[in-house]
Amino acid sequence: MNVGHSLFSPVFRLVLVLAAGACHRHEGAKASESAGARVGVITAVTGTQAAFGQAHQRGYAIALEEINAQGGVLGRPLEIDTYDDQSKPDIALQGVSKLVDQDRVPVVLGSYSSESSLALVPTVTRKEVPLIVPTATADNVVQQRSAWVFRLCAGSGDYAAAMVAFLKSHGDPRTMAVVYENTNFGQSQAAAMRQAATRSGLSILDEEAYNAGSPSYSPMLQRVKEKRPEVVYFASYLLDATTLMRQSRAVDLDPRFFTAAGTGFSAAEFPTADKGAGKDAEYTIAASQWVPQVKWPGSKEFDEKFFARYGSHPAYHAMQAYAALKLAAAAIEKAKRPDPTAIRDALKTIQMDSAFGPIRFGDNGQNQHPVVITQVQHGVHTVVWPPDVAVAPVLETSPWSAR
Repeated sequence: MNVGHSLFSPVFRLVLVLAAGACHRHEGAKASESAGARVGVITAVTGTQAAFGQAHQRGYAIALEEINAQGGVLGRPLEIDTYDDQSKPDIALQGVSKLVDQDRVPVVLGSYSSESSLALVPTVTRKEVPLIVPTATADNVVQQRSAWVFRLCAGSGDYAAAMVAFLKSHGDPRTMAVVYENTNFGQSQAAAMRQAATRSGLSILDEEAYNAGSPSYSPMLQRVKEKRPEVVYFASYLLDATTLMRQSRAVDLDPRFFTAAGTGFSAAEFPTADKGAGKDAEYTIAASQWVPQVKWPGSKEFDEKFFARYGSHPAYHAMQAYAALKLAAAAIEKAKRPDPTAIRDALKTIQMDSAFGPIRFGDNGQNQHPVVITQVQHGVHTVVWPPDVAVAPVLETSPWSAR
């Protein structure tokens, strides 16, 4: 079954196997220890972030197939209930009520965006159901220190620190402009870079917040150009990342480094001509959570399986979903029953190696995940930092007139 296909109902169930539903304790209800396990997923099947939701679905599908081929969870097949948040935080919040109160899932995975994931935190905390966050990087998702929230990915502070360290080791530029989507995701990335840059002596000459989906960013980019920063740091999703690079060429914005807080700039589609910026993506540098070249056990096999099934290599968003479902299955097994409190306690102490790297959560529910830096070289996201995992040297950014 290809879970990347569009689905028109906001709620649908991905059932790769026939499995009994799980009861669990929430708001006074008691779990059935003999039930099978059903996991709830909230992601963007439709809307502006649908490309990332599709990556999630594909990662979940491969993980689910592998889990059930190995015997499922608690001796029974695992089932996923997926709720389409339509790329909107308020719809994502409705998904918690649907999945927890009606479908009675004992654990929720999601959402894609920081805006939607942050919206889920108070509700899962009140309902006492664990939330595994695969991709949302805004640090305020975990700064509330909810005992029910576990973030698998690195956060915006990690992105900024890694990018500044990279820049200091590659020419040590002294000036930067920050351009970010005016949402929880973008604001968090901008604040993190502001702090990291200040600590390192990197001067931020301009900060520009924009509303996603605007038809033209040219006036904003022209303002950035006038400040003549050596580095531009973007925090943008795919559609805007594509537009921003095309319009940067149009206004001849030519910094030494086009850099980004991952996300749209790290999407598999970004360097492509049909779904991304194509040749305008060349030389862009982005923080990333995973690429197929990393040495973690199972990483290469996941990439090969994904490519064989979908005809493209995955970006880190699919891997994060894959690892998140493997983590949820391991936590349910460790808990020995599909009970939210038992699963939460299992997540607090779990230590596992995964294709996404080692997983172990700190007191604030944050997994200490490393960040790598990639550059688009000849249309491919290529690891260029840190040195122990780099597969190619950094290419100097060619001016637009020379491309």
